[in-house]
Amino acid sequence: MNYIGIDLGGTTAKVGLFTTSGALLEKWEVPTDTSNAGEHILENLADAIHAKMAEKEITSEQVEGVGIGVPGPVLDSRVVPIICANLGGWGERNVSAQLSGLLDGMKVLVGNDANVAALGEMWQGGGKGFSDIVMVTLGTGVGGGVILDKKIVAGKHGTGGEIGHLRIREGEKEPCNCGGYGCLEQVASATGIAREARRAMEQDSSDTEMRKFGADITAKDVLDCAKSGDAMACRVMDTVFYYLGWALSAISMTIDPEIFVIGGGVSKAGSFLTEGIRKYFDQFTTLSDQKAEITLAQLGNDAGIYGAARLILD
Repeated sequence: MNYIGIDLGGTTAKVGLFTTSGALLEKWEVPTDTSNAGEHILENLADAIHAKMAEKEITSEQVEGVGIGVPGPVLDSRVVPIICANLGGWGERNVSAQLSGLLDGMKVLVGNDANVAALGEMWQGGGKGFSDIVMVTLGTGVGGGVILDKKIVAGKHGTGGEIGHLRIREGEKEPCNCGGYGCLEQVASATGIAREARRAMEQDSSDTEMRKFGADITAKDVLDCAKSGDAMACRVMDTVFYYLGWALSAISMTIDPEIFVIGGGVSKAGSFLTEGIRKYFDQFTTLSDQKAEITLAQLGNDAGIYGAARLILD
């Protein structure tokens, strides 16, 4: 049997064709048409899937189902209850029923994109071999997904795993994109790290390699400077590690996962990142010597299609 996984994004939808064992046979992309509140998104996906099945001479009976990850809350693995801002107003619909109808009655299940990526990492990535994982994605924002007993924990309101909006920093004056203040995303995302660096340079006149980047400094610039031993960059990253360690310790004391999987662009910093987080995580989890591992994601941008396909296996 075959499985199809879709990772629906604002520009393109990534689609993958998988075997039952989790082997990726082929992947391709479908442009996301956000015109007219995205009314053609599901039609275009169905057309692309039908075309690929015809090309590969795969019948509907040979496809166990289709999973799709979407950038918004999901209820009961079927319904997207709100408008998804980066999909041109698309949303508020039973995605499962609509896409299934367009695919000749195939089974269709839906998940939040971050939760689905976590499921993918559990299945074939950095969390393979574990049943209880938490994925933290450090990109433009901070995303997350919680998997317990190999199942997504989405919560009653679809906001389970919104790790980036844990409030961990008192006294923050600038608002987060969510409208709150002091969210983890404001300090630990790629955007947040760059902002921390700019603040540090404004408040401290001492020499630092970071100044050559000016206001255009990126998280990668900060990390590269810190890795080379730049004192101010090291202080910036120590702040980032502190709050990430704090957030992960709070999660650990709540659900006690086996492993944290760190993904997103910032995770390219490798062991420098995980070791920095680990230092504070260990300080903040003194209750037991038995603690979650902290490791790096392995699937990159394919985590979403892997996880979407994995939805169908349960």
